[in-house]
This record gives sequence, C-alpha cells and structure tokens, in this order.
Amino acid sequence: MKAIIYANSRTYTIFIDQPIDISIPLRASKENVNAWYLPPPKIYPATLDHWTGSVKSGAAVNFNSIEFNPHAHGTHTECVGHISEEVISLNSCLKQFLFVAEVITVVPEKQAEDFVISEKQLRYAIGNKKREAVIIRTLPNTKDKLNRQYAYTNPPYLLESAAVYLRNKGVKHLLVDLPSVDKENDQGQLLAHKAFWNVNAEVRHNATITELIFVPNSVKDGKYILNLMIAPFENDASPSKPVLYKLHD
Repeated sequence: MKAIIYANSRTYTIFIDQPIDISIPLRASKENVNAWYLPPPKIYPATLDHWTGSVKSGAAVNFNSIEFNPHAHGTHTECVGHISEEVISLNSCLKQFLFVAEVITVVPEKQAEDFVISEKQLRYAIGNKKREAVIIRTLPNTKDKLNRQYAYTNPPYLLESAAVYLRNKGVKHLLVDLPSVDKENDQGQLLAHKAFWNVNAEVRHNATITELIFVPNSVKDGKYILNLMIAPFENDASPSKPVLYKLHD
C-alpha cells in the first residue's frame, strides 16, 4: 500500500506495508539488552487480594505489571529533561513524528582507551545532505546488540565536536545503536548530550536523542522516512519504536 509524504518542499512515496523496525523489544529476561547497572526488567501478573491477573491462574484476562527503566532496558527516546534541573517531559517536547532521515554507518575510532565517533566521520558520511534525523549504525553490527549487557564495558560514544556538528547542521533527532551518546563513565560531564541540546545557549526543546536501536545489516545507508513513535509518558524519556520507510522519489 502506497502513501504520499510531503516533506521539505518535496513529495515522496513510501510503502506503508514495508516498515523497517529498528527498535529492540523489552523482555522480562536476563537476555534483555541492559545498561547502567540495573537488574533486568520484570513483567508479572498483578495481584489484588486473592486474585492473580493470569489466565493460566484462572483469571479471565492477563493483567501484567511491568518494572523497567527506559534508559537501561531497550530502545528509548529522551529530551533535554534528561539532563535538566527543570522537569521537562518528552511527551510535551515531541509533537511531530515523521521525519526525513539519513542512515549512516560508522566504525568508531580508537582514541586512548576509548572508541569514539568523530566530527570528521560524520562530515564524511553525511556530506552536504540536510536531514531532520540522523541514524547512526556502528560497526561491527552483530545481532548480539539485541541482548548485550553494556555495564562496565565502556561502549563507543560521540565526541562533543560531533554533537556540535549535528546541532549546527540542523539535525533535530539523533538515533544511535549505543546505550548513550556519551562515555559510560565521564564523571557527569555529558558533553555530547549538552552540546546536542545546546544547554548553554538557546535550548533545543524540540530535539531528541534515541539510544539502543538496532539497524539490521540488510538496511542500506541512505534516505528514509522515520516514524518516531513513543509512549505518552510524562517523563524525560520513553520507550520508543522508531520505524523506517524506504523512500521512492
């Protein structure tokens, strides 16, 4: 089924029955992707008095409660409220959900004891393209990203200059297949977060960062329509389901 999208003064055709889901699902399992030193998420039947919300236990419905942290337990989208003293909700910041996006693939560079994504790499990958969203796939890109345990592993991250470059280029939505755009243990500096949201000047409340995505190797670098779907939590971050659609000019 075709749909016509009008964006940035251009008309595109997408096939809405050919979505490319780049989210990682949340599971109540030790195999669930995990970061930031937390235990796995929990999904369990709620109990009320002598009633248990499970059809197997005799209830008419399954009625589960869920315990998780959006930053640690799967694909999530966050706003500047993640690092601000002021309480700012992603649900109040993200009001548009369809964007012209560019998928790029980057091999993080060795820098001392770290692996980093540099401004130079992004300039080379994006060139003179103007995109509302940029989706970064890092290499190697293996399926163990779907259940990787990131705590204490010092994953790759973006240099501050790389985040400044994306901000200055007008990128509003940054998606990465990493647990954070910043170094795991940076003593709270959060340089890439702060640079992307421009916290020391005119704060970009309409900009978002999405972390812990997974872009299959079958997805080619290039231009797509991104549908950035979130749950309507009044919180700095929400589990999210970014979906790509191949563009047909």
